[in-house]
Amino acid sequence: MSFVSTPPLSRQPETPARPITNDAFYPDVSLEHARDTMRLDGSITDARLRHELLAAIASVNDELRSARAAWRDTGIVRLADVPADQLDGESVRLQHYRRAVYCLAKATLIERYRDYDTTGDGARRADELEPQGDELRRDARWAISDIVGRPRVTVELI
Repeated sequence: MSFVSTPPLSRQPETPARPITNDAFYPDVSLEHARDTMRLDGSITDARLRHELLAAIASVNDELRSARAAWRDTGIVRLADVPADQLDGESVRLQHYRRAVYCLAKATLIERYRDYDTTGDGARRADELEPQGDELRRDARWAISDIVGRPRVTVELI
């Protein structure tokens, strides 16, 4: 029996993918930053990543709709302007926003990992990734709670 390990697919685009233009209140989203942060390799195409990031952005923006309205009523026009601690020269609310978007997008990518041509090994790998998707959704909820200043709550049915 022999084993040959192949390196993950690298992503060497000829031109960088254009960032996703967000609502003026929220930051634009870079596909490269999302890919690097979430450790996505070249097997995820830019088109597929863009699709999932757009869905995640829409979901997070919708969940933050009432908070955004309250902030705008006080004259705040960007999430970056909402009073918050600064880490690495940036508002922690922006960092939480990106975390929420990236986690939701990756959770959906993991859920879609199973495809019509999945082999037995691929099916086992998808089963292994399933709990990770749940954890990413939890992290997204926590990030949204952190943005609006809500305490994190975990409830479990016994």
